[in-house]
Amino acid sequence: MSKKYKSLNEYFRERFGCRVHKITVDAGLTCPNRDGTIGRGGCIYCNARGSGSGAASQMTIKEQLLLGKQRVFRRYKAKKFLAYFQAHTNTYASIQTLASLYEQALSTPDIIGLCIGTRPDCVSDDILNLLQSYTNDYLIWMEYGLQSIHDKTLDIINRGHHSNAFIDAVLATQNRNILTCVHLILGLPFETRDHIIETAKAVAELPIDAVKLHLLYVVKDTPMEKLYRQGQYQCLYPSQYADWVCDVLERLPKTTIIQRLTGDPHPDELVAPSWAFNKQATLELIHKRLDERHTCQGRLHDKTIGNQYD
Repeated sequence: MSKKYKSLNEYFRERFGCRVHKITVDAGLTCPNRDGTIGRGGCIYCNARGSGSGAASQMTIKEQLLLGKQRVFRRYKAKKFLAYFQAHTNTYASIQTLASLYEQALSTPDIIGLCIGTRPDCVSDDILNLLQSYTNDYLIWMEYGLQSIHDKTLDIINRGHHSNAFIDAVLATQNRNILTCVHLILGLPFETRDHIIETAKAVAELPIDAVKLHLLYVVKDTPMEKLYRQGQYQCLYPSQYADWVCDVLERLPKTTIIQRLTGDPHPDELVAPSWAFNKQATLELIHKRLDERHTCQGRLHDKTIGNQYD
């Protein structure tokens, strides 16, 4: 299979010379879009678990990482690991609480850094300064959920912020030796292929190190489930999703790391589309479509355009 994009595994092997794997941890935090600070109910596609496992109620961060290391090593033979704070908003707490959580993770053997999943409207100079203080010894990633560059879409999905918050967060993170990853969702309500292309173009002009692509799938006990069952939302077909992924890849710089091409729905939570369970088939279809289109990451990225946010 030809390499058509810069994968996360490729980046890790270039930098560390071995397999590196993320271990997801649940810090037991919440979200300002759930606790009433910004709103309640969260984004329309997110359930009360917020991509979390609930492990925080039973295990410490270090215990979650030690258990995760055993599982990941058995399956992937990884030698180094990153602690991925995924559930809800992992900068939404006091500096003292965050420092305790992050340092517990970093003190775990073979953990070489942190990946912090968060909202762009939940970072501050104090939080960025804390994370920057780790960068001499550890690899630090900020993973910002943008989902779409279109403010109308962000309102529809009840995101609770607009695209300017994302741009501000990315620029504030710049020049701190912190790597930045943006999360994008393909198939958001009322978005077309043109919307996705515009989002990709906007992201390509920002100082971003990586992109993570997600399929919008319908999860139980969410407003999205209600829209889907009422016939007000239709999921993407596999061929649509593959084409839209190619559209995004073509417009990103060749140096941008592609952290993932699709997500992993929880088997007990997925309502639709059922094809989302077959991740390998989706990846194979994306690679096939790249070959059929004779294209690759960066093919349509205009290198003559300067960074408008410099």
